[in-house]
Amino acid sequence: MNPAAIYQNKQYLQRIREIVKISTKHGFNHIIEHIKLKDKLPFTKRYLHYKPSEEPDATTPERARLVLEELGPTFIKFGQILSTREDLIGEEYAKEFSKLQDITPTVSYDIIKSTIEHELGHRINYYFSEFDKQSLASASIGQVHKATLKDGSKVAIKIQKPDILKQTEEDIRIMRYLANLIEKHMPHWKYYNIPQIIDEFERSIRKEIDYQQEKTNIKKFRKMFKDDETITAPKVYDKYSTKRILTMEYINGTKIKDLKKSRKRFDKKLIAKRGAESIFKQVLIHGFFHADPHPGNIFILKDNVICFIDFGMMGHIDKDTMNDLAQLFIHITNYNINGLINQLTNMGLINETIDIRTFKYDTIDIMDMYYDNDLKNIQLGEILNKLMKLLVKHKVTLPREIVLLSRAIIMIESIGTTLDPDFNIAEEYKPYTKQVIRRKISPLNLAKSIKDNAFEYEHLAKTLPKSLKEIINRLAIGKINIEFEHKNLDTFSNNLKWIGNRLSFAMIISSLIIGSSLIMQTDKGHLLFGFPIIGILGFIISAVLGLGLIISIIRFKKI
Repeated sequence: MNPAAIYQNKQYLQRIREIVKISTKHGFNHIIEHIKLKDKLPFTKRYLHYKPSEEPDATTPERARLVLEELGPTFIKFGQILSTREDLIGEEYAKEFSKLQDITPTVSYDIIKSTIEHELGHRINYYFSEFDKQSLASASIGQVHKATLKDGSKVAIKIQKPDILKQTEEDIRIMRYLANLIEKHMPHWKYYNIPQIIDEFERSIRKEIDYQQEKTNIKKFRKMFKDDETITAPKVYDKYSTKRILTMEYINGTKIKDLKKSRKRFDKKLIAKRGAESIFKQVLIHGFFHADPHPGNIFILKDNVICFIDFGMMGHIDKDTMNDLAQLFIHITNYNINGLINQLTNMGLINETIDIRTFKYDTIDIMDMYYDNDLKNIQLGEILNKLMKLLVKHKVTLPREIVLLSRAIIMIESIGTTLDPDFNIAEEYKPYTKQVIRRKISPLNLAKSIKDNAFEYEHLAKTLPKSLKEIINRLAIGKINIEFEHKNLDTFSNNLKWIGNRLSFAMIISSLIIGSSLIMQTDKGHLLFGFPIIGILGFIISAVLGLGLIISIIRFKKI
């Protein structure tokens, strides 16, 4: 929205006045003055009720939290999301903003009833034989009530609070305007890239406001673990769900945070193990993970089954990132500092702008805090968290998914050590890293990669001759003359021949491997152990030729 349009709209003008008033009340008048926000208000309203309150014992993060609370749902949600980005706002602010998780006002039953009837089309008793007027939980966007369907099924219904979408869109426009003012008048804040943070917040909250998205997330999660009897999620009732209402199976279990108080008998060691296994299956096997697995979002059911709830915040990673993370975890386990730094480079997290020598010694200091030969002191979550802080120290902006992943692992690791003092997360993730590496180097995966990139290879085959012809024509038209003085050209020529021979030999081996991989996917011809004999022979010949190439390089320095 055009800045001028904001001040022509009475509603936006009133909201800005409210922001000025609340910010000043909690001692942030210096920022208001710095970005000249008060100057934008009508002259008669610039100095009304803008006196700071006395909060002598409140820290700056505490006062910032109070501002977000008073500004309402959008700003509360903004603070909650910022609490997951310790890499951006620091530990003190992240810890303080995390308290916003529990400070969420409820709306009346009459409003909830009206919303349900408007969304579903009939009176509330048409769908539910019982409906609890008292909410089970309340969040910044919606609140949850327990009910019973006509068939007797117990359900938990998440209902969106009124006018959230409209209010959120208006507040985001104002946030963008404020972010631009901050960048303009406070250049030392440019490092934080506040407009980009607002963009990330908008993407996140739009997904959470649309309950259809959360419904999709739950269904995907249930499908991922449909054959796993140790992990589950609530069933979703499509018939009673819309963009503003989500009806799910009521989970009658014990929250992890209440295990100590529960009279039920649980195997805490097994729960700790299953919790860790579940997160590594999500991250390294499926690439889709619960990004907010705090103790209030995990229930324990009969037979120590783990049930996740609240799927509004999810993380996604692709197969390349899965492979990268598996290798990163292996380097951490093996105390391989050079491998760790090389892997961070391969992942694009560090580059030539970083002082690698200083970064290396900083990394050694982190690893030395946790490492010993039997791995029992390795705390993966904390190591990842400290590595992220180190990257931030070196002015690296971290991808959102990596931050969410690290936070999820920290939470699960913390739960595990609380339940079982001997819990060792390194032993839990090792099998899954090995599985990812085996998957990466398998012939079938190589063949699949070739198949997936077939169009790229075809495109390259078509365009390469044309591109080479264009280069040759340009050279001919330009009449480019290249003069150089050479020394020891004969030696260079011989070395070039050796290199050419080795490359040709390597290409032949590669062709055999690729061809054999493709053959291995078929079930035609004579089979041995379930695989085509020709494909197996191709791999054997490739291995022999490859071994010969290695021996010739080591012993004779040539082919």
